[in-house]
Amino acid sequence: MSKRIISLLISTIMLTTLLLGGCKSKASTDLATNSNSTSSSKGFTIIDTLGRNITFESTAKRVVAIGPGALRLYCYVGSIDNLVGIEQIEKKEPKGRPYAIANPSLKELEVIGPGGPNNGPDPEKLLSVKPDVIFTMYSYDKATVDALQSKTGIPVVALSYGKIRTFDPSIYESIEIIGKVIGEEKRASEVINYIKKCKNDLDNRTKDILDSDKPSTYVGAISYKGAHGIESTFSNYSLFNSVNAKNVVDETGETGHIMIDKEKLIEWNPDKIFIDLGGLQLVKEDYNKNPEFYNILAAFKNGEVYSQLPFNFYNTNIDTSIADAYFIGKVLYPDKFDDIDPETKADEIYKFLLGKEVYSQMANERLKSK
Repeated sequence: MSKRIISLLISTIMLTTLLLGGCKSKASTDLATNSNSTSSSKGFTIIDTLGRNITFESTAKRVVAIGPGALRLYCYVGSIDNLVGIEQIEKKEPKGRPYAIANPSLKELEVIGPGGPNNGPDPEKLLSVKPDVIFTMYSYDKATVDALQSKTGIPVVALSYGKIRTFDPSIYESIEIIGKVIGEEKRASEVINYIKKCKNDLDNRTKDILDSDKPSTYVGAISYKGAHGIESTFSNYSLFNSVNAKNVVDETGETGHIMIDKEKLIEWNPDKIFIDLGGLQLVKEDYNKNPEFYNILAAFKNGEVYSQLPFNFYNTNIDTSIADAYFIGKVLYPDKFDDIDPETKADEIYKFLLGKEVYSQMANERLKSK
């Protein structure tokens, strides 16, 4: 992928902007039969991510997927022709959601509820579209999901992204379950195996690099329940972990999102810094107020500041996060990724998972918003 350069308010400090996407291929792959299901001549039973048993008389042909990220996972496996409704939040501009960019006709579907992390499902509207199944990401509580199933009389199947998100086993489990319920086991197997293939490829390229040969790195301006400045970061960051990067924040011993004291970043003084585009505007504003802070940092002085496309938008865009990981690997270890053009790789990923190459649209939309 050719580099896109964004000025960070001064001409000598640049952000190399790379907006990345997913891994899609038509090759058949092998995966064990869904261990979370049993079949008989009278139908089949699956076990969802909450450990609930749900029985189906036949594969579902009319589908709804509600809650943060449920529709995305469905789009990786199933046909949008079988969707009978979407949440209002999914009708917003598709910016930041590759599955919505790849499937603009989704906006034409009937609304089945408001959507969003602070809202719950609407049983009456769900009933109005007569789905055969409701895939949900709304609750990690069995009683709540059981209550929705009781109110609607429709099988409700809980899905999960797990804790790691991009390469979490819960994602593989959820994709496998979707495939079984809608009769697309082969496609589900292909998707799971491709994601695992990407994970293994990233690790194999970088696992033998000595720590002494790795540049130190930091990711800042991570969006977490809203936009934040450069002090917003992740310890044990999954994308850095996928390429065995030396994350300066890991010395805190914490896991997940944290807000650091900006003076700590000066102490760490990482060789390379990645800025999440979701918080780029805040970084720009902060630079205007306090340029001295940024000018102390070696990464800013040496032009080693790069941006990544935010991959959290109504839960994790698996495709974008994998593509981001390839870009990070290319920046940190160019010799290990010399056969990878990140832009081409991004479109390969989007094409595999969504059927369309949407990198340019993702990149252009994000740049327009900055």
